[in-house]
Amino acid sequence: MEKIIARAVRFHQIGGPEVLRLEQVEIRQPGPDEVSVRVKALGLNRAEVLLRTDRYIESPQLPSGLGLEATGLVEAVGSRVRGFAPGDAVSVLPPTSMQEQPTHAEHLVVPQVRLVKNPPGQTWAEAAATWMQYLTAYGALVQVAGLRAGDFAVITAASSSVGLAAIQIARRVGAVPIAVTRTSAKREALLQAGATEVIASEEENLRSRLIDITGQAGARVVFDPVGGPIFEPLTATMAEGGILIEYGGLSPEPTPFPLFEVLSRSLVLRGYRVYEVLEDPERLQAAKDFIFAGLADGSLRPVVACAFDFEDVVEAYRYLESNQQFGKVVVTL
Repeated sequence: MEKIIARAVRFHQIGGPEVLRLEQVEIRQPGPDEVSVRVKALGLNRAEVLLRTDRYIESPQLPSGLGLEATGLVEAVGSRVRGFAPGDAVSVLPPTSMQEQPTHAEHLVVPQVRLVKNPPGQTWAEAAATWMQYLTAYGALVQVAGLRAGDFAVITAASSSVGLAAIQIARRVGAVPIAVTRTSAKREALLQAGATEVIASEEENLRSRLIDITGQAGARVVFDPVGGPIFEPLTATMAEGGILIEYGGLSPEPTPFPLFEVLSRSLVLRGYRVYEVLEDPERLQAAKDFIFAGLADGSLRPVVACAFDFEDVVEAYRYLESNQQFGKVVVTL
């Protein structure tokens, strides 16, 4: 068979966006359980920034590929593949390892278990802005925390793609989403996105505002990718038996352990990764069902902040790291 040569995003040294390069790589033919995909769009994530700067859960083996999400058209399928055919519009679910299965390339060969068909009418940019964030937020809020109607849910980094997904999911189950963002610049946009309340943490007293909003009840669920000093006001205003789910570590400052608050309120501080969902077939199917239903009824609406061309991937990451975006930064091919 004819070899496929395609461009892929790679880096040969640790550093900022400027270390990224578009390099030609050879794409193999799909194996029996694999699918070949011609990529049409990519979604960018903070995890890719962490890998590139060697602060991720795995270290890059240089030269390294990059990427957790992609969407595109099926070009060929392996002999044992069922349910997918050439021409299908599909999205690639995040791999367990970016080192082994990076997604930032013009062509990919992907195991069929990591593919989902795109809903009818969904644009490429919307598809690239769907699965990482909704899987992450659903697994944490619904499957781990058991978020339910009437719960207060505090969502930090609320203008990120995962933060916005969390707001929508909280609304869909009848909970009360409280968005925490750094400044008031995105307040109105967050309210329009479904947040019941918005707190600008650099302009307001986070602890006082949370007490004003939640009263004696406190917030039963906190969903945070930041860590650092924010742990103290967050845990100080949580409900008895509440759960704080940490899914990041963006703060460069130390994260204090709020011993007194944990003891006095019987709090749960829980680390979480989306792979808990991806590696459990039953949990993954439940998440897919919820997400497809939400996309169909309009309660889940992917928010695309900006789309860049593939050739401008360096600028796309610079924009992501500027913290200006509201929603998902997407690269189109």
